[in-house]
Amino acid sequence: MMSYVMHAASSSARGGTLLTARLALQYKLACNTAGGTHHAFPDAGSGFCIINDLAITTRVLLQEALVQRVLILDLDVHQGDGNAFIFQDDPAVFTFSMHGAGNFPTRKQISDMDIPLPDGTNDTTYLRVLGEVLPSVLTGFRPDIVLYDAGVDTHMHDSLGKLNLTDKGLRRRELQVLDTCLAADIPVAGYVGGGYSPDLTVLARRHCQLHRAAKEMWDSYGLGQPSHDP
Repeated sequence: MMSYVMHAASSSARGGTLLTARLALQYKLACNTAGGTHHAFPDAGSGFCIINDLAITTRVLLQEALVQRVLILDLDVHQGDGNAFIFQDDPAVFTFSMHGAGNFPTRKQISDMDIPLPDGTNDTTYLRVLGEVLPSVLTGFRPDIVLYDAGVDTHMHDSLGKLNLTDKGLRRRELQVLDTCLAADIPVAGYVGGGYSPDLTVLARRHCQLHRAAKEMWDSYGLGQPSHDP
């Protein structure tokens, strides 16, 4: 049974995810300090995820006709199985999951694009694969917004990881994703996703890579003026 505290926290995170997407549509780039609960299914939670905030945000944006196409870019170490299941027959949503092949969930769903990586994948291989695939997805699908699940459980010292990204690799990944989207003139909303460490200070530093990269891209692209009302 879900406690009141858990429900309140999940609901707040869900609202933050939607607000972040609205701000990204307005300013081209926005990031949240939560979000990315990609394992939750329509009728059940899974993998520490109670409510699927990315799916709800996607549905709202489409229903309000703020966008016509949404790309959910999931770079958490765990496959975004909830999103893959929810949007499996929806041509307006492209689910992209690059994840550890040998990690949770045991039973994978079918995303529009799945890139399973072997245990121990390092910075060089990871960033090369991402760089080869992401631009073509953006060009082919032409999303109106990218919802980016920037899980840091890809880190080499993550408690539930199995991949081998370094701090430098995580930073390069965030810069690469944001720069690729913004260069294509596609708004991007970033969410911290998963990350597991007994040292919360270390974990917070890893999550902050997204926000530091966003600040750098914000300055580099001269963002700050709303592109249109959400």
